[in-house]
This record gives sequence, structure tokens and C-alpha cells, in this order.
Amino acid sequence: MLLVVSGNITHTNVGGEAHFDRRMLEALPWRSIETSTPWTNGVSRYRGPLARALLTAVGAQGETLKVSALNNFMAEIPVSDFQRHDVILAMERDGERMPIRDYGPIFVLYPFDENPALRNETIRFRSVWQVHRVVVE
Repeated sequence: MLLVVSGNITHTNVGGEAHFDRRMLEALPWRSIETSTPWTNGVSRYRGPLARALLTAVGAQGETLKVSALNNFMAEIPVSDFQRHDVILAMERDGERMPIRDYGPIFVLYPFDENPALRNETIRFRSVWQVHRVVVE
């Protein structure tokens, strides 16, 4: 299991939660983003499911997401970010799976180079890597 989504959702598969393995995440609509990031050198091609597709898959009913990383870092992200921008849950970088040591297995990635207005402290804080849990509120 790579990702657990809980909270205000209507589609669950383990108790009141939605558990996703890699195959399940690969079944969601994916998108590629070619972008630089504040944490990496140069431009890379990232691929992963659209974040809004995950919200649709779980029947998310909330306005805010609490996204937690493996190291217990947590950021609150408004659901509206995922509607307004093509944010992906990056699982690949330059054709390779993203290991934990390199921001994986899941990295909330905004299209920084497509929209330079996203290059701000608020969005950087919301760009959580090593994601393992999302709570919909």
C-alpha cells in the first residue's frame, strides 16, 4: 500500500478509508509535467495521477486536505488548488520510479514552470514529498 485517503470521502475499500497500491494509482488518469522545482536541479519530466482524479476516485467531499509525509511533515492544501491547477501526485521522474530518498514514492507537484505565480512560499509548503496519507476535511 502506497497511499491512504480518509476523512470526508464516500468511496472506501478498507473500513472507512481508501487504500491505494501502485496498480490502483496507475489506473487513475495520469499527466506529465516538465518543470524545474525549488528542490531539484534543472528541468525534469514528472509523471503521476492528477491530484483531482484521486479526489474524484474517493468521492472527496471536503474543502481542505491534510497531506502527510513519511517523516510526519503535514501540510494543509485547499481542494481548490487541485481544481485550478494540474497538480499531479508525481510517482516517476525522467522515466524512473521515485524512491523515498528522491522525493518518492509520491510527491505533490505543482506545474511550476507553466505558471510562475506558483513559485511562492505557500505553494512550496504545499508541495509535500514522501506522501503516504491524505485526510479530506
